[in-house]
Amino acid sequence: MPGESAARAELPFHRLSAVSLQSLARGEGGADTIAEILTAERSRRLLLLRALDEGVSEDEGLSEGGPPQASGTALSHREAWSLLERVQRQAPGVFEDVLMSPSTGMWVSRALRQMRGKSAEDAPLWVVLGHLSALAAAAGARAGLDFSLAVPVRRGLVSLPTLGCAVLPVREPWSVAQVEARQGELRISGGGGQVLVPRDAEANSPDWHAVRHVVLESGVRPKRLPLDELDPYRTFPRPSEPRLLSAAEAEAWEGMLAEAWEILLRDEPESAEGMRQGLLSLVPTPARERFRPHSETAGDAFGGVTASCPDDVPQLAATLVHEFQHTKLGGLIHLQPLINAQATQAAQDPEELFYAPWRDDPRPLSGLLQGIYAFTGVTRFWRAHRYAAGAAQASSEHFEFALWRTQVWSTLNLVRGHEQLTPLGRHVIEGLREQCAQWLADPVPDAEAELAREAAADHRARWRAHHLRPPAAAVEEAVRAWRRGDDRAPAGLAAEPELVPDSEVRFLDSAAVLVRHRLSDSDGAWRHAAAQGSGEAAGVEGATAADVLLACDDRAGARAAFVAQLSGKGAPVAAWAGLGRALAGEGQARNTASRLLLGFPERARAVHEAVEAAQGRAPDPVRLAEWLGRGET
Repeated sequence: MPGESAARAELPFHRLSAVSLQSLARGEGGADTIAEILTAERSRRLLLLRALDEGVSEDEGLSEGGPPQASGTALSHREAWSLLERVQRQAPGVFEDVLMSPSTGMWVSRALRQMRGKSAEDAPLWVVLGHLSALAAAAGARAGLDFSLAVPVRRGLVSLPTLGCAVLPVREPWSVAQVEARQGELRISGGGGQVLVPRDAEANSPDWHAVRHVVLESGVRPKRLPLDELDPYRTFPRPSEPRLLSAAEAEAWEGMLAEAWEILLRDEPESAEGMRQGLLSLVPTPARERFRPHSETAGDAFGGVTASCPDDVPQLAATLVHEFQHTKLGGLIHLQPLINAQATQAAQDPEELFYAPWRDDPRPLSGLLQGIYAFTGVTRFWRAHRYAAGAAQASSEHFEFALWRTQVWSTLNLVRGHEQLTPLGRHVIEGLREQCAQWLADPVPDAEAELAREAAADHRARWRAHHLRPPAAAVEEAVRAWRRGDDRAPAGLAAEPELVPDSEVRFLDSAAVLVRHRLSDSDGAWRHAAAQGSGEAAGVEGATAADVLLACDDRAGARAAFVAQLSGKGAPVAAWAGLGRALAGEGQARNTASRLLLGFPERARAVHEAVEAAQGRAPDPVRLAEWLGRGET
């Protein structure tokens, strides 16, 4: 490593203090905890760079299969490494900033995997490995050093991570440019063109785009956050070209981030202090459908968050909490696993998958733990923010708290004591469960609590209808019993269903999204979509007119619409869950059908489809659900 001893008899292990470990086990963690994690992440990053250095030689990777050398310009791993060492000695702050940039972590991890044949991107290996030169040039320029170094060019773009991106008149997809720094002047040459980088580090020119920063807080401790639009390794799972924000987009992001930071300082002060150290960059992406923002993090890109333009400031604050929870847990897992990998590998059966109430797809235990940890933070945020939000928004905040409290608690109980959890994994689950148990006693207004219960039940029922299948023999017997006129379905239908993941399913959260529309704009365009006969007119993907009627509390109209859907060809699978909700409270028989459809909709779907195939017409879905439900009462 630059500035590190190449060989030592013994290396110390990073260990979290007891206080930090206990804090993380509760889903918390402030500045001191994040400082400990960052120290460990720094060592990990240095070790990855050392592994890369040991795997690269001048004859392998950088020159073989590389660009034509007629110009005399050639990438040199050793020159790049030497320049990084100079920066580390003379400007250690700059070196640390480049080293710990989330995109640096993503690049070095991908480069190592590609060297070992485990991963590939569209760029050739010499371009990927040559990114070290781009890092060194950026660090050298920021440190004010004199140097000349060749760097890779990607489709006419020269990325200097943490500094900016130059545009050259290069036609080839992959080539090489020369970066030269002399007495504070930085020039980038290639393809017959030359870019003179402005001396002002954040100034732009037609052929130079500087990294944009947002200052989130004034005073003695401002939080300066890069908005990364440029670095090819800012995105995952694969690199991407720059996406520049318009002036209006940049202004919107800067304003909302500043306001979200103020909310976090007030409602999540411990998380905000942790983010002050550990939130290292934000990659902005375009807005998504309302109430369906997209965000993500990656363990290799510690401290980096990708987020779509939010609908409002509280949503952005919740997103930052959500993703920083992933960041903290990823740092903890880098130190000690939560799942026994040997037990997982020893099993001959396929990987066990679980219901995750925040996902459309079944999740492995590792992914489920990430979701639990993230949504514990989200629940904690809404718990505090609902009392600070003011009367105008309190209803939405109460709903969010009640919904995620329910979902986190049920999932914690699902995995509690799982045999694949390590002692640390069990400790974390118990710590989170202790936290969530305290929140169960917190009062929530009846209306919002009921909306949360319905949204949670709807998501679970839709998931089951899509991903679970009753035993085939039991379904066949049920069809025969139905056609004979038996009083109830055979007991075999209640056997454990098989998990058959539906890879095409999306938008299982439609009920919750419609609630958010209802609470934020009670008479908005979404409501009138019912009259138009189209859920898409509401702007809610995955919702039909029947779902909108149900969200408007027109249960009779919704029931008729769901029955019509299920009586026709190509009925949406989610209609079984909607019908179950629409039937609730309509007498004993209808309540029996409702409980069956919300608890075991996969039985109704399977038998309904089999009866239709056997007799050429679909049975009445309400009568069938009532019949299937008799065995459950």
